[in-house]
Amino acid sequence: MASRSAQVARDTLETQITVSLNLDGDGKSDLATGLPFLDHMLDQVARHGLMDLTVAAQGDLHIDGHHTVEDIGITLGQAFAQAVGDKRGLRRYGHAYVPLDEALSRVVLDLSGRPGLVFEVPFTRAWVGQFDTDLFHEFFQGFVNHALVTLHVDCLRGENAHHQAETVFKAFGRALRMACEVDPRSSGIPSTKGSL
Repeated sequence: MASRSAQVARDTLETQITVSLNLDGDGKSDLATGLPFLDHMLDQVARHGLMDLTVAAQGDLHIDGHHTVEDIGITLGQAFAQAVGDKRGLRRYGHAYVPLDEALSRVVLDLSGRPGLVFEVPFTRAWVGQFDTDLFHEFFQGFVNHALVTLHVDCLRGENAHHQAETVFKAFGRALRMACEVDPRSSGIPSTKGSL
């Protein structure tokens, strides 16, 4: 199988971002977003998705984290779309349930070629440390718009907002890993249309 990796740069008046992604990595990450809690969440994706992920971002954090978080989602989505290629021989669908103490989240995704997001995460607090939990929706919206995946994210229960977020990102990494796995029983495009 050809290398499933990509590097994408995004340079705007608001942000400068570089993302490197290897879908067949070991779960290593090198993250410098300027937002420590986002670094922590992206590390969960790399570790539990067994992807190597590097993110370097400079953004207008003196305003707030919105542009930086959204643009990281966009850039990661673009890198994912390049790395996954035509999806020939892949499982296509992925899902995961992940608990952390009292919190439980479910992520289900489809490498459909169509962007779609359902995000049902009733965070119990508006902030985790210095991070605005509203921005997680922006991250995932940016990702699905550019990765061209259908993504359902549900936090089924939880009292601690840190735990809620962590279960979401761990489950996201696990679901991505499953969807990107090679299906030993298939070598074709997993769609009746013949393309994704």
